[in-house]
Amino acid sequence: MPALDRVRETGGVKVHVVSDIHGNAEALARAGEGADALLVLGDLIDFVDYQDHGNGILGALFGADKVATFARLRREGTRDETVAYSRSLWASLEDPAAAVDEAIREQYATLFGALSAPTYATPGNVDTPALWPEYAARSSEGVRVLDGEVTEIGGLRFGFVGGALLPEGVTPRRGAVWRPYLRTPEDYDAAVAGLSGIDVLCTHIPPAIADLTYDVVARRAEFGSAALLALIEKEQPRYSLFGHVHQPLSARRRWGRTECRNVGHFKETERSYVLRW
Repeated sequence: MPALDRVRETGGVKVHVVSDIHGNAEALARAGEGADALLVLGDLIDFVDYQDHGNGILGALFGADKVATFARLRREGTRDETVAYSRSLWASLEDPAAAVDEAIREQYATLFGALSAPTYATPGNVDTPALWPEYAARSSEGVRVLDGEVTEIGGLRFGFVGGALLPEGVTPRRGAVWRPYLRTPEDYDAAVAGLSGIDVLCTHIPPAIADLTYDVVARRAEFGSAALLALIEKEQPRYSLFGHVHQPLSARRRWGRTECRNVGHFKETERSYVLRW
């Protein structure tokens, strides 16, 4: 288990923070260089690669052309058209659930194996958190998985909440080949309520602040959490750190005494956000 028992005698503590890795194991292997600890705020898996359609789990299973069609439908088609096409792809496999499980496990073996510093991690919506303890236990550097929990790092209290919000009125389909880590508002809010006395809030999704949730490329607002915003207003932590929104209208916002910061789309930037104290 990663630990920072004391602040360094020279220079204090240095922590690197990343989110939305989406399969970029090569960059992840460098993310912890020179840091006392690495914080991973979710979305390790590359499920659909919208930049290179031949990559990601869908690319590996169905090929670039079919993923390109899927991506086009996501941009231009109706939800019904997209769902119908997706179901036709899964129906072409003999055992789609087993194929996805194998692909996810292969990515996790590579990604958890790439971690180069003691790591504190919470899952994103494009993750399978049930598998995390298995792969965290294999890491030579030590990985502590946290979700709805608080831990101390270098004298500061860090609170973690993983996953994203399930859209209102949407019920997860039974028998789905793969289910993203989407939580009901009640479940998510309960995890947030378990955090107290925190100095740094670490989540996958942002608090519900408009310019932090709006993606300028997708041209839509992602779901932010009102419970996170309420916690920030109550606790006034030093930082609120998150990812999820790949191209935000604003990467940072000061809210009271709290610096709210999108740490970046690590798959593309390959840069860690750095905290020092």
